[in-house]
Amino acid sequence: MVKFNILHFMKKSGSILFFGILFFIGCNTKNNYPNVTTFAGSGAMGARDGKGTLASFSNMMGIAADDNGNLYVADSRNNMIRKITKDGVVTTVAGNGLAGSADGKGDSASFFYPEAVAVDRNGNLYVADTHNSLIRKISPEGIVSTLAGKRIYNTIPGMDTVVRFDNPSGIAVDSSGYVYVADCGNDLIRKISPDGKVQNFAGNGKKGTKDSSCLNASFYLPGGIALDSVGNIYVADTYNNMIRKISSSGLVTTIAGRTSAGAANGKRSTTSFSHPAGLTVGPGGYIYVADVGNNKIRMISPEGLVTNFAGSGSRGAINGRDTIASFFRPYGVAADKSGNIYVADYLNNVIRKISF
Repeated sequence: MVKFNILHFMKKSGSILFFGILFFIGCNTKNNYPNVTTFAGSGAMGARDGKGTLASFSNMMGIAADDNGNLYVADSRNNMIRKITKDGVVTTVAGNGLAGSADGKGDSASFFYPEAVAVDRNGNLYVADTHNSLIRKISPEGIVSTLAGKRIYNTIPGMDTVVRFDNPSGIAVDSSGYVYVADCGNDLIRKISPDGKVQNFAGNGKKGTKDSSCLNASFYLPGGIALDSVGNIYVADTYNNMIRKISSSGLVTTIAGRTSAGAANGKRSTTSFSHPAGLTVGPGGYIYVADVGNNKIRMISPEGLVTNFAGSGSRGAINGRDTIASFFRPYGVAADKSGNIYVADYLNNVIRKISF
């Protein structure tokens, strides 16, 4: 029917009208490809608060979105946690810029190269305070406390009963307030109850690629971690170049990637990544991965198909459509409820926004 009507117009009014119609349709059709813009950050290293590109960051790594469209950033080299409103206004939530592990409110608190942040439904923030090997909590009032871990390492062998982390690099929180940590240096996924009790959730503590039940499986320096709406956990198994899934029943499987680094699209073991770091689950169950070594954001469909979502693969800071845009070591990634994807573009020192 559509073809008949177009031909009818051509015969009756000539090709000029036909091409005019096509031009009108093209100008009024929403783009069906992702578009990358700079959301916040000047690109120069700094710790300035302000709106949009007037603000500055220094090698930020982790990023998370709350239900109101606000973003929270682990501004790693600045030793700060920053907030970005949905209008792009950047403020500092906590941290004085100096390396340390002090609890307290706002800039009386200190961090040491935090790499990941998560936010719960009540507005509490959880921070993987990486170089302190601590898990920190920030209340909605901005009060920083230590939820789990201990920084002192010089203890008597066999006499230390304190639970310790080793450079935790990823963090996520579920709707019940349980916190999940990618404990990078220990090759473990840990689980922390709301009252601060820590247990090993997945991994046997030995480097490997074994798929199995939770505590029999193995990882190799896992980085990012994310949850979906039905209780599955996804892990960017960074040095295995794999994306792993921990089902709600406790089974660890590899959903994409293989140990050799690469950039191949496809399904399961035919695909490849290069040191994947942050990941997030967006609307519809699509998983977005910051593929650091490839300077790309990759997407995994609910059916397990891996594709390039944004980034040409070349180092750069070019904005534009998916295949034209460029990143420079993108590390963290977050999705909001509207389906926008935000990227902590590590070596460009900016937050990028990917939207349709």
